[in-house]
Amino acid sequence: MADFPALSDDARIRSLALPSGKVRAVLDTDTYNEIDDQFAVAYAMLSPEHLEMEAIYAAPFFNTRSSSPADGMEKSYEEILRILDKLGDRHENFVFKGSTGYLPSADEPVDSPAARHLVSLAMADGDGPLYVLAIGAITNVASAILIEPKIIERIVVVWLGGDPLYWPHTNEFNLAQDVPAARVIFDCGVPLVHIPCMNVAEHLRTTIPEIEHYLKGRGPLADYLADIFINYHEDHGGDTFAWSKVIWDISTVAFIVNPQWVPTELVHSPILTDRPAYSVDRRRHLIRIATHAERDAVFRDLFRKIDGLAG
Repeated sequence: MADFPALSDDARIRSLALPSGKVRAVLDTDTYNEIDDQFAVAYAMLSPEHLEMEAIYAAPFFNTRSSSPADGMEKSYEEILRILDKLGDRHENFVFKGSTGYLPSADEPVDSPAARHLVSLAMADGDGPLYVLAIGAITNVASAILIEPKIIERIVVVWLGGDPLYWPHTNEFNLAQDVPAARVIFDCGVPLVHIPCMNVAEHLRTTIPEIEHYLKGRGPLADYLADIFINYHEDHGGDTFAWSKVIWDISTVAFIVNPQWVPTELVHSPILTDRPAYSVDRRRHLIRIATHAERDAVFRDLFRKIDGLAG
């Protein structure tokens, strides 16, 4: 493991104070992996009163929607550009390609434009910490920390990945893709807000009737999000009766917009085993972990912002 700066407990707790006002932020996203990242990209970009978005990074992923982690990253990069087109936002020097693979070990970064840009952005002068909202495999962020460990003194990572500490395993997609990278995040001492999937972000569910009612016909972005939501269900051959879909990734943005919507508590950072599962050592540094997500408040805010774009 790299030689990381030793943050004092007081310094880390100050960094983990609940965000208020407007914060500097970047988003690290495997945007084409599913359909929830697209909602998160839109939500972040439509919340300028809370987030000063400084970059978006494409993260790798590998599942049935990609032929390799590298292909997943490239498809995510293109999907980010599609979302920004529909938002009418900028591309140049704002969207960066990430890693083409996962960390070989917890000591070896995977170099990429995204990792290098995150280092330069974090080390530049700026007001307050840089919030790194990560909603995929945490490879790019871990690589940036390994390339320049000093950034842990200047960033706060808000990561959707893994499951609650009491869960019998944490074989969740974002974490399980790259256990060495996740281990870096839990071990290095970076101020971390961990948003588990099961029983926390899992509350952020919506349905086809709700999507059709609040998004359909309300502009290019709203129509695109509605279409990918409906087509995702059709592609998976399910019955629409009483069906809902989790939009996991908006949880990270919601935490910044209103921390009361994603309540958290301070706990000791877990040890990530090879299973992968968690082991707890109360001598370790503190992180903030989410315990719930207020579904109605989050979707109410998201839908109103998307509708406001159309208006």
